[in-house]
Parts: sequence; C-alpha cells; structure tokens
Amino acid sequence: MQIEATIAGLKAKRRELNGSVGLVPTMGALHEGHLSLIRAAKNACDWVIATIFVNPTQFGPTEDLGKYPRTFEADCTLLEREGVALLFAPDATEMYPEGETTRVVVGPVAERLDGASRPGHFTGVATIVAKLFHIAGPDKAFFGQKDAAQVAVLRQMVRDLNFNVELVVEPIVREPDGLAMSSRNRYLSSVERKQSLALSGALAAAVTAYSGGERHASSLLSRAQKVLDAAEGVRVDYLALVDAQTLLPLDEAEPGALLAVAAYVGLTRLIDNRLL
Repeated sequence: MQIEATIAGLKAKRRELNGSVGLVPTMGALHEGHLSLIRAAKNACDWVIATIFVNPTQFGPTEDLGKYPRTFEADCTLLEREGVALLFAPDATEMYPEGETTRVVVGPVAERLDGASRPGHFTGVATIVAKLFHIAGPDKAFFGQKDAAQVAVLRQMVRDLNFNVELVVEPIVREPDGLAMSSRNRYLSSVERKQSLALSGALAAAVTAYSGGERHASSLLSRAQKVLDAAEGVRVDYLALVDAQTLLPLDEAEPGALLAVAAYVGLTRLIDNRLL
C-alpha cells in the first residue's frame, strides 16, 4: 500500500491507476464498518483509494476535534491487510491552505437532523468530500448507511454539482448486541456501553410495530420514545421518521422511509437509523 500526504502526490499516483477506482473516505479509528466499505469497493472496482483525514471544518467549537481517536499505524495495518492500493493521509494545512475561503453549502437538506443539531457540520462534510472527489477522481465512492443524513446531503451535492461519481451506500455494521459500530464507541464506559443499546432497541421497537401494520408516524415514534425514556443516562437529540432523500418529516410511514435517532450517552453523541 502506498501512502500519500500531498494533493500533488495523490493526483500523480491516481494517473498511474488503470481501471476503475473506488474511494472510501474516513476519519480513521477504523472498525469493521469501515472495512466493510473497503471490501465493497474492492469487489466493485479495480483499485481502492482510502483516505484518513480528521476534517476540522465539520466539527463545531465545542465538539470533540481535539480528542477524536487517532490510530494511524493500526489503521494502516488494517487497510494494507484489506488490499488497499493507495492511502491519502494529508494534514489540515494541505487540505485547507492559508487564505482558502471556499465552502460547499448544499442547502435545506443539510440543515435537517444532524444538520440542525450541528450547525455548519454538513458544510464541512460537503466541502471535504467535494475536494476528495476532485483530487482522487473516483468512479464510485463508498459510504455507510449509519450516516444516513450525510448520505442524503452528499447525494444532493452530487446531483447539483454534476459530479461524475456513483455513491454506493453499504448497510450498517453492528456489534453482536445490536449497537451500530462507530469510532466514538471508544469513548463509552462499560456502563454507558450498555446504556447505548437503547438506540438500537428504540428503533427495533418501532420497526416491530411497523411490521405489525402500524403506519402512523406518531405511534411509531411513541414506541421508540418509550424505550429511550426507560434508559438511564440517555439524552435524546432527535428521534424522527423522515423521507430518506429530503430528510423531511413524514406523517405516515412508507417503504424506504428513514427512522433515525441521535442521543447522548454520557458525553458521547451516537446516531443510528433503520430504513423501513
């Protein structure tokens, strides 16, 4: 596996790759969820380019940029084992040189769910992903369903800016007990780890009701809310039933609707979702 830290270096290496290229953007602290994206990219494309970059523009002033887990050497071992051809691992000054001011503002969809809770977050996400698309020139880019709001924002950006790249969304990878895998799970104490199961449990309660014929959003959300209310140490940020493309709330559930939750377990903010 070749590692590049500069934009010029990545562009030069990209020109040497004959065949289709799959891009897997990450912020490192890799887990099985990330590796599932690498495997999907490897199966679909001739070459895989992975990125590790903790993007400062998507963190708010009170968020966890400084303590976000960084495990670069271990990440490199995992990526090499999975057969990644090229890793792009720039520093912040490479991606945001002095004097740069341009940002990608996607619009209303970026102000819903996580965008409402974390103002400016998706502007940072869209900007860095647009940069990576431009630099790496992938045929396909791979993202996880766990970040469903991010997926909706990036789909809008790709449509609006006519990027010649296909977004591929892979299913959420979960721990055996149902917790969605996340780099931030490392923050959880043993007690908080148990409390965090309320998120997947709440979604499961609503999905069970939906499978039983319930279609009213208020009833489905009420089922989920009861599970969250019964859990100690869990503070809900949002719980919503929305259209998966626009992230607008639905009154009635329909196939393909997105049931999404974000909550703080202790000081750690976790997200999860289910597609009906």
